[in-house]
Amino acid sequence: MPTRAGHAIGARALSPVVVHTAPLVLPVCEPPVVDGAVAVRGDRVIRVGPRREIEAAYPDLTPFRWPGMIVPGLVDAHLRLDRTPARSAVHGVTAVAGVAGDLDAASSAAEAGLGGVTYLETRCEDEARWERDGRDRLITAIREVGHPGVIGIAPHSPDPVVMEDLAILSRTFGLRLHVETGRHPAGFLDEVGALGPGCHVAISGPLDEADRKLLRIRGTAVAISSPFAAEGLLDGETTIAFGTRTGGDPLAVARALTRDGSPGTVLDRLLVEAVTLGGARALGMAEGPGRLGSLGQGSRADFAVFAVEADERTAYSALLHEGPGRCVATVVGGRGRRPGDGRKAEARRPA
Repeated sequence: MPTRAGHAIGARALSPVVVHTAPLVLPVCEPPVVDGAVAVRGDRVIRVGPRREIEAAYPDLTPFRWPGMIVPGLVDAHLRLDRTPARSAVHGVTAVAGVAGDLDAASSAAEAGLGGVTYLETRCEDEARWERDGRDRLITAIREVGHPGVIGIAPHSPDPVVMEDLAILSRTFGLRLHVETGRHPAGFLDEVGALGPGCHVAISGPLDEADRKLLRIRGTAVAISSPFAAEGLLDGETTIAFGTRTGGDPLAVARALTRDGSPGTVLDRLLVEAVTLGGARALGMAEGPGRLGSLGQGSRADFAVFAVEADERTAYSALLHEGPGRCVATVVGGRGRRPGDGRKAEARRPA
C-alpha cells in the first residue's frame, strides 16, 4: 500500500505537551520542588522539575499556572461504588479501590473519571451454592463488566472452601483481592491462601499484634478507614493506605491520626505517603509505566491541586493539616476534571 513520504505505516501523531506549574510541586517519590512544573504528554508525565527549566524546554507553550501545590492524585483504598464515587474528586482523589455489588456499580468509577481497581463483590454462603452457580456467575461478571479498567475480587463467604477457591480463582485470572477484616480475621484469610502482595485488607478497628505481624510477613497492605484502626500501624513497617468507604476525604482521615493535631514532620510525611503512594501500592499500581501515587517520568498524569502555601521543608505538614477541603482541581489521565461531578472540563489557563 502506498504511503506518503515521511509517514510510516501505523505511525500516530504524538499528543501535544501540556505544562502545569505551581509555587510548589510535591512528587512524593522525590524531594519537593519550589516553583515547580509538571510536563504532561497524553496520559503520562514526561518531566517534573523547576519551572524555569521546564518552560525553557518548551518555550512555545503557555503553561497552566496553578495556586498552592501540585501533588499526586489521592487514592481512596476502600470505597463502596454504590455511594456516588463522583464525590471523591472534590477531595483530590483520582483513583479508588472500588467495591461493586453489581455490574451497574462496577462501571460507576470509570464513569466518574476515576482510575484504580474495581473489585467485584462476591457473596456466597456455602460450598453447595458456590458450586451450583456462584462460580459461574462471578466468571461471567468478570468477562462482562462494562469498563476497560482493572478488575479484582472482593470475596465474602463464611465457608473456607469457597474463600480458598476464590483465592485460587484470583491467581488464575491474575486479579487482585480486597477483603474487609471485620468479616474475616487475618488468620482465616491466611489459611485460605488469600493474603499476599496481591491482596489488601480494609480495617475499621484495631488489629492485635499477631494479625499485624502476619499481614507484614505476607506483604499485605492495610487500608485504614477509622482513626481507631491505626493502632500499631504507624511504625513504617506495614504498607498502609486510607479508605473512606463512602467517598469522603482520605486526607482528612489521615489528618485525624496526627498527635494532638500538631505538625510532626516524620509522621506527617508517613501519612501523606499513605494517602498517595501507599494507596497505589495497595492497588498494585505503584511501579512501572503508568504508575500511580507519585509524579515522575512515566507515571500516569493523575494529580490534584491544593490551595495550600508551603516550602520544601513544610510541604508534607502543610498538605496534611491545611489540605482537607482545599482541593481546587484534579487532572486524571492528563485531562482536567470539574470538581465534584467527574466530567471532563474544558482546559482553561488559571488566572
